[in-house]
Amino acid sequence: MSLYSIVVPVYNSEHTLEELYTRLKNVFDNTMREEFELILVDDSSRDNSYAVMKKLHGQDSRVKIIQMAKNFGQHPALLCGFSFARGDFIITMDDDLQHRPEEIPKMAAAINEQDDVDVIIAKYENRKHNFIRRLGTRISVYATSKMLNKDPNLEITSFRLMRRFIVEAILNTNTHLPQIGNLLVQSSNRIINVPVHHDARKVGKSNYTFRRLAKDLIYDITSNSAIPLLLVRDLGIFSFIVSIILGLFYLIRYFIYGVSVEGWTTLVLLTLAYNGIILLAIGIIGQYLMNILNEAKKMPNYVIRKKEL
Repeated sequence: MSLYSIVVPVYNSEHTLEELYTRLKNVFDNTMREEFELILVDDSSRDNSYAVMKKLHGQDSRVKIIQMAKNFGQHPALLCGFSFARGDFIITMDDDLQHRPEEIPKMAAAINEQDDVDVIIAKYENRKHNFIRRLGTRISVYATSKMLNKDPNLEITSFRLMRRFIVEAILNTNTHLPQIGNLLVQSSNRIINVPVHHDARKVGKSNYTFRRLAKDLIYDITSNSAIPLLLVRDLGIFSFIVSIILGLFYLIRYFIYGVSVEGWTTLVLLTLAYNGIILLAIGIIGQYLMNILNEAKKMPNYVIRKKEL
């Protein structure tokens, strides 16, 4: 019999936690008949989520609860939960009931039947996310496939089942603003998708905004790839070649044909273009330097305010 650790980041989910626990308990006690522990990590919720978590912990000692000192985000909350997980297998899922606990037996069967598979990632058959979340997923899939040499057909979602050694490898990676999906791809190429049903959100609205999409995408690209720097380099080389060609062209026109450049329009436009390129390059380099600075600070990814394990 294996022990499964279910790690759930919690944020403003007072209305869904009890149902999530009840359904998970039914799956493991009655369907799978396997041991489990539920690790709930409160990411500084503004509602009564932690009070509900304390209630569940009082009812069942298998429910472990942790409260963060501030809102660090989903991925740091997962890392926090991982550090206390004791299971042979670790599952991550959302707190809003869009991930069906009843799909876990299918994912568990897939990894138990295939010794050469390290990670199972749920692939939603009928995605119920909003437009921004769907757009973010598509961009992320494309970007990570290019940056990390990931199979473009492999879909990365937050509903996962992992072998313990994979989670231990992730915990040994000390990086600023970790992205669990990227760390998984960098840790193993033995990852497969399993199709699951995806439910609509019952309560509240998603915290996944366009601003968060842009922020995550910029960080992902500048943390895992030198493509922006290479593009600016190539743009600089191209601009230099164009300037040489234009300079030779106007010199030939002037000295051979006696035709001079009329007005300052061309000069002004070229100056504005080159200044734009320079500012773009400075901005990109600045982003990389900021990433280096954040890594050098070695600030903790999360701070635990209190826990009951």
